[in-house]
Amino acid sequence: MTTPRDLLIVAMDGESGRPADRGSLSLALAGAEVIDLLGVRAVELDGDRIVPGDLSSLDDPLLREAASSLVRQKPYESVEDWLWRRGRDLSSAYLTAFESEGQLTRQRRRLVSFRAGDVALVDSPARRGAVDRWESHEPVLVALATAAGLYGEPFDESAEGSPGKPDALDAPDIADDAVATALAAVNDAVMELEAVRQRRSIEDAAFDNIWRGF
Repeated sequence: MTTPRDLLIVAMDGESGRPADRGSLSLALAGAEVIDLLGVRAVELDGDRIVPGDLSSLDDPLLREAASSLVRQKPYESVEDWLWRRGRDLSSAYLTAFESEGQLTRQRRRLVSFRAGDVALVDSPARRGAVDRWESHEPVLVALATAAGLYGEPFDESAEGSPGKPDALDAPDIADDAVATALAAVNDAVMELEAVRQRRSIEDAAFDNIWRGF
C-alpha cells in the first residue's frame, strides 16, 4: 500500500475521528503522493521545487499517474502548485480506484461525507495495514491526517489527544527535510483553503444583507 491509500483508509474509518472534508483531504492526498515519490527517489526537492527522477520503481497506478503529470522543465513546479493542481478532486479519484479494486462495499447508512452514495471499506490486508500504521503513530501519516483536519486543527498544541488515538494535534518529529517541506506545504494549503472559504462566506453574507436592506 501507499501513503495516499493509507490516508484515505484512515479518513474513511468511521471510528477514527471527524468526517473528511473533500478539499482538505484531496490536498493531503497530493502531499502524500509527493512523499511516496520522494521515498522511492522518483522525485527530489530542490528547495520547494519538485524535480523528476527515476520513475521505473513505481508499481501503484495512481502514483504512476501522479509521476507522469510532473512538470519536467525548469524551474519545475513548487510543492504548493503541485498540491493545488494535482489535488483537485483527488479524493474522488482514489475512491474510484478503491471501488474498482473491490475495496468498498455499499451500505445503507452513511459512513463517509465526501462521496455521493453510502460506501464502507471491506476488511482486507490493505485496511489492516493502514490501521496498524496509524495505531503505531507513524509520524507522516499522523501529520497528513492532522493537516487534513481529521483530528482537529492542524498542529494545535493547546488541544489534547483522545484516548486510544495518537496525539495527532502535536506536530510529529519528521527527520527528513524534504518530507518536512512537503508536509508544511500541505498544512499551509489546507489553511489557505479554509481562509478562502471563510472569506467567501463573509462576502456572501454581506451580499445577502444588502438585499435584505441592511
